[in-house]
Amino acid sequence: VIPPRVFCEECFHPMDEYVELPDTGIINTFSVCFVKWDMTRIKEPLIPAVIEIDGTNHAGIMHLMGEVGPDPIKTLKVGMKVQAVWKPAEEREGAITDIRYFKVIA
Repeated sequence: VIPPRVFCEECFHPMDEYVELPDTGIINTFSVCFVKWDMTRIKEPLIPAVIEIDGTNHAGIMHLMGEVGPDPIKTLKVGMKVQAVWKPAEEREGAITDIRYFKVIA
């Protein structure tokens, strides 16, 4: 049972169960960034994307893309199918950072 402080962010109804979802989705939008979160310039770009997780009503999470190739603008497209690449099970902590990145799948 979920504690009562967890609620639907649309209707504020208390949520009483977890629903397991797949680790796949589609790219909703993405960016190619040559600066890190602290505004430090970098040579290899970070590619943050909003991923709409399969099985949701267009709910998205922001995470990094990986295994993209040298030209992300030519490689990535909105609507592409992606899958999470996870840390090894023994390194997971139950956080969003357990996902290393998302990669494009066929």
